[in-house]
Amino acid sequence: MSDRKPEDTVSYTIENRIAWVSFNRPEKRNCMSPSLNRRMMEVLNELEFREDVGVLVLTGEGTAFSAGMDLKEYFRENEEKGLGAIRQAQREAYGWWERLRWYEKPTIAMINGWCFGGAYGPLFGCDLAVAAEDAQFGLSEINWGILPGGGASKVIVELTGFRNAMYHAMMGENVDGKKAAEWGLVNEAVPADQLKARTTAIAEVLLGKNPTALRATKWAIRRVREMSFDNSMDYLVRTQEAANFFDSEGRKEATRQFIDEKTFKPGLGGYDITKSR
Repeated sequence: MSDRKPEDTVSYTIENRIAWVSFNRPEKRNCMSPSLNRRMMEVLNELEFREDVGVLVLTGEGTAFSAGMDLKEYFRENEEKGLGAIRQAQREAYGWWERLRWYEKPTIAMINGWCFGGAYGPLFGCDLAVAAEDAQFGLSEINWGILPGGGASKVIVELTGFRNAMYHAMMGENVDGKKAAEWGLVNEAVPADQLKARTTAIAEVLLGKNPTALRATKWAIRRVREMSFDNSMDYLVRTQEAANFFDSEGRKEATRQFIDEKTFKPGLGGYDITKSR
């Protein structure tokens, strides 16, 4: 077992309404152990409704985002304990990935280094993703005799398409941040020394948007991907009505600023949300 305390496997700081959350097992390339998975759920709970948090950024300490699941602590030790321990470990890992997918606040994955296997779960869980150009992405499962489980196969097909997914999963070859951006695995790749600045700039844009509209938008995009066109149309009508219930003044204020004040153009930027608070 790692000598790192469970509460230290994840760290976070809050700066200017951005929560910087880091996998904190750099000596293990931030691979995800049961302790880390439990701590991640706690951290997500702690931050989700804090008023001083508007955006959550997920990254890793050291040279890796995350090298995937901890082969010793997540796989071998739980397999020795039996099926019950295996299922418990799976629930704890998949549980916080699911929570991340439907998080109340917008989320950004900042891929600073290695991103392998099981790390595709939280990568997909985040709404946006920015990578260092020299970051390494890999599905190495085929190299040690298993398939890309834990949602990784689904993620790679969803984000990169059939042919890229097949090559990536069957060949066991890594791709760098530039190729990951070309494939759609991340939104963009930038030089490593610009990674935090670019991620901060994206977060600051999100902080200037209506938070109720952001929440409804991110959930809508995830939901409609699996719906027929007609079902998505109906869902989006109901979702907008629900958003109006939570924030009945936001849209009215935006309309007022556009029509009456002529202070912004929706195609060029957002309205001033501070006037409606």
